[in-house]
Amino acid sequence: MAGILALMLAGGRVNELDVLTYFRPKSVLPFGALYRIIDFPMSNLMNSDIERVGILSQYRPLRLIGHIANGQPWDMAGRNRFATILPPFKGREASDWYKGTADAVYQNLDFIRMTRPDLILILSGDHIYKMDYRALIKFHLEKKADLTIGFTPLPKEGANRFGQGAIAGWSRSGGIVTRYAEKPSKRMLDWASLTIYVFKPQLLYEALEANASKDSHEFGKDIIPALLGSSKVFGFKHYGYWGYTRTLEEYWQTNMDLLGKQPLIDLASWQVMTNMADRNIRDCPPTVIGPSASVEDSLFYSGCDIQGSVTRSVLFPGVTIEKGAVVKDSILFFDTKVRKEASIVRAITDIEATIGEKAQVGDDPRGALSVIGTRSAVPEETIIHSGVIVHPNMNAGRFSRKEYASGEVVK
Repeated sequence: MAGILALMLAGGRVNELDVLTYFRPKSVLPFGALYRIIDFPMSNLMNSDIERVGILSQYRPLRLIGHIANGQPWDMAGRNRFATILPPFKGREASDWYKGTADAVYQNLDFIRMTRPDLILILSGDHIYKMDYRALIKFHLEKKADLTIGFTPLPKEGANRFGQGAIAGWSRSGGIVTRYAEKPSKRMLDWASLTIYVFKPQLLYEALEANASKDSHEFGKDIIPALLGSSKVFGFKHYGYWGYTRTLEEYWQTNMDLLGKQPLIDLASWQVMTNMADRNIRDCPPTVIGPSASVEDSLFYSGCDIQGSVTRSVLFPGVTIEKGAVVKDSILFFDTKVRKEASIVRAITDIEATIGEKAQVGDDPRGALSVIGTRSAVPEETIIHSGVIVHPNMNAGRFSRKEYASGEVVK
C-alpha cells in the first residue's frame, strides 16, 4: 500500500443536521460515546495499511485540524507517513473556495503529484462503515480498471439522495459500470455510490483538467458521467453496514445501532481509533454510577457522573445525570449536564448543554427529535416538546416562555 495516496473529502457542512453543524463540519460530529465520524474512514485507512492521506477541509476547519493533529492517533506520523489538512488557498492566479468535490481535488494537484502515487483513493470523511480498502484496490488492479467506484445496495427509502449505478454481470465482487445517475429524483438503478473512488493518477489529472473550465465540479455529477464509455469504469460491491448520517434521524439511528444485544456496529471488531487528546478524553476519571442510578442498554465512556436513570442512550465523556433525572433514547454530547428530576426523551444535546431542574426535553418516544445546541441552558421547569430545535449559546435568560411546541425553533 506504499504507493497509495488517499484523499479524504471532509470539509463540508450538512444543512439537514441543523445546529449540530453550525460550528463544525459533519466529519467531526461526535459519534458513539467517544469517537468522531471521521475516525471510521481514518481507521479503515490505518487497518488497510494506507499511511498517506490528504484531508480536504473547508467549512470551519478548527475542530477538524485539532482532531486530526499530525495523524499520530492512526499511526500516520513518520518519515513516509502523514495525514495532512488541505484547506482552500489563494494562489498567484484566480482561485477561490472549493467549488465542488472535483474542484477541491483539482486545486491540490501540486500536492498529489508531489507524492507520486501509483493509485489515488478518494473517499468521504463522513460515513460510518468498515472496509478493507486492500480488497477494493486488489479488485481495481485485477480488472485493470481506470476508475473503480465503491457501491452498496441501494436503500429502499430515500433513493433520490444517492448516486446510483448499474453494474454488469452477476459477480459478487463487482463488474463494469454500465450506467450512472447522480441523485435522480427516483429509484433508477440498483447500487448506491459510497463516494469511494480508485483512480489511475493520469486519468484523474486529465479528467480534472478537462472539468476545470466547466460550471459544475462534482465527481458524481460531472467526472463519472464524462468517463463512462471512454474509460474502463468498474463497480466494487460492498455488502457490510454503511451509516449515511446525513439527517438528524439517520445520525440518531446510526448511534442507536451501537446498542442492543446484537448491535449492528461492532466497535471492537472494527478496531476504530480516535484522538484521545481531543477534549482531554485520555485524562478523564472513571465514570461514577451512583447508588440511585439505573443504566440499561446504553453506551458511555470515562468522565461521566450518573446518579439518575439512563435507558437506550449514548453518553459522551463529562456527562452529568443528577439524581431523579431520566434520559431515554437520547445522545448527550461532551459535558452535558442534566439537573435533578429533569427528563430527556429522544433528543440530542450538543457540547456543554445544560438541562435545568425539572425541565423536560422531548415527550414522544416516536416523535421528531429535539436538539439542544451547544452551550445552551434550558431553564428549570421548562417544557421543550418533541421536534423543537434550540440554537447554540441560548442562556437561560433568553428563553421567553416555559413551554415550546413541536416544530418551534428557539433562538
